[in-house]
Parts: sequence; C-alpha cells; structure tokens
Amino acid sequence: MRKTKVQLIAVMAILFLVCGISQLDAASGNLRYSITVSKFKNEASWHGQWSVGDGFATILTAALQDSKEFIVLGDKEMRNEAMDEQDFAASGRTAKGKKTPKTGRMTPAQLLVRGSVTHVQQSTSGGSGGFSFKGIRLGGSKDSAEVNITMYLVNTETGQVKASTKVVGKSDRKGLALGYHGSGLGGLTGDMDGFMKDNVGKACEDAVAQGVEFLVAQLEDISWEGSISLVKPNKIIINRGSREGVAEGTRFDVGEIEEIIDEDTGELLDSEMTKLATIEVTKVKEKISYCKIISGSGIAKGMTIFPGQ
Repeated sequence: MRKTKVQLIAVMAILFLVCGISQLDAASGNLRYSITVSKFKNEASWHGQWSVGDGFATILTAALQDSKEFIVLGDKEMRNEAMDEQDFAASGRTAKGKKTPKTGRMTPAQLLVRGSVTHVQQSTSGGSGGFSFKGIRLGGSKDSAEVNITMYLVNTETGQVKASTKVVGKSDRKGLALGYHGSGLGGLTGDMDGFMKDNVGKACEDAVAQGVEFLVAQLEDISWEGSISLVKPNKIIINRGSREGVAEGTRFDVGEIEEIIDEDTGELLDSEMTKLATIEVTKVKEKISYCKIISGSGIAKGMTIFPGQ
C-alpha cells in the first residue's frame, strides 16, 4: 500500500512540472520534515552554458514542493540572499515596519539532499540525426539519452548519510523541437516546457520521479518529534501545525527524553522517552496546534512529543 502511494506521488509530482496541474492535496497522516536540496555536482564532464546539475536540483526542488510530503526550503544560495536582505534591513537604511525581514526566524533544514550527475550516455539507441549539445546528442528520430544520478539523504543534525540511491533517467523522444527562449533552469536557455521536450530533459524528468519516490520512502525510517510550547488549564499548545502535516484528531505521546551520549566522542547514541501522557489535537494552525489530554498527567512546557500509536 505504501509503495503504491509513493509511486502515485512521484508520478503526480512530474505531472505538475509538465502540465501545470493544480497542487496535490496533503497526504493524510504524514508528518512532514523540513528539507533542502543542494546543488548537484556535474561529474559527467559536460561543458557549456547549461549546468545539468543545477537544472536537476531545481526540478527536484519543485517536485518535492508539489508532492506536499515535505516542508521545502530554498537552497543555500536562496537562503544566503534572504540573509543579505535581513542584514540590509538591520543596517538602518531601510524603512521599518511589520514587513521588514527579521533575523532569527529562518526555518532550519532537518534533511539535506545532495548528489552528483555521474554519467551521461550520448546515445542509448545508436540512432543518428539531430546534433550534439553539451555532450549529448539531441534530436534524431531514433536517438535517446541516459542520465545517471547518485543521491544522498543527510541528517543535518548529525551530518550522517541516512540513505543513498542511484537512479538512471532515460529518454526515448522522437523528432526534434526545442523552442527555447528566455532564461531557464541552472543556466539552461529555455523555459520548463522546452527543457522537458529535449532528450536530456526527459532523462532528468525520469530521474526526478525516481528521486522523489526514494525520498518519500525514507520517511518511515526517520523519527519525528516536536515539543510542548505552552501549558495552561484546559489548553496545551505544541510547536507543530498544518505545515508539518498535523491534523485534528492526531494523537501524540508526551514525555521526558533521556539522551545516551558517547563519553568518548560526545556523539548522541540514542534516546529514550518516559511516557507521561497522551494528547489529541483539537485545533490546527500553520505552525502550532491546540491539544487536549486523553490520558496521563504531569505535562510541562518543553517536553517532547512523538506520534502516538
């Protein structure tokens, strides 16, 4: 059942990119993690104006956003530009008001995706015709292309690789119709439609679909947690909301966490929670949720919450 859902999400994410279909509804029951996609290195010895690594990272970011399975953050370049705006606002040379960007409020990434384009096969069919563009032959009614991608999912708290995969994107396009215009993805001259119509675009499209499927499949093996933000009589607020996929009726276990630390390296080895109570969400906002106690007692601000069974 999970595999079928993952495949459906991957296919629909690509349909968003190609056809401009309206966004997917959030998958019920999935608690989301913040994620950022780093630039993919081009290790395929390509040269020219089009950076296939940057282009792949861009369409992967768009596909993850459309999947509604993650809180998708901008890449390092985007966040650096946002910080530049914050610094400019703090310099005293801008108008002050509620719309002025403030420091200390950027969402940190829990997960990082990075990788490399390791190989591009010029022709997988032996067809002729078309022309060569950045190390790959485009066009020709019998020609096709292949792109090999190595992808890593990294836990930003520990820096450890949680999972990795290799995907092979393939294309089998007939004819030749580029129609590029204007600025494009990662230095590609052309719009998304043009990108998706050439052989390498088709290959990247296929690789992105596999990449989204891989990343969504990892969610079951990654622990999700939050915290109690406020405790008052008849009112408990947690620091997770609709942005993270919390819905009314969701239940969480509440307790105190004891961390097991490696005395030699200082590394967090594991953690155990002593469960004190179970709470249920009654009202959801974007970043917080209101809850009621179902069982137990002793809930205090700062305690940890985990999805209940």
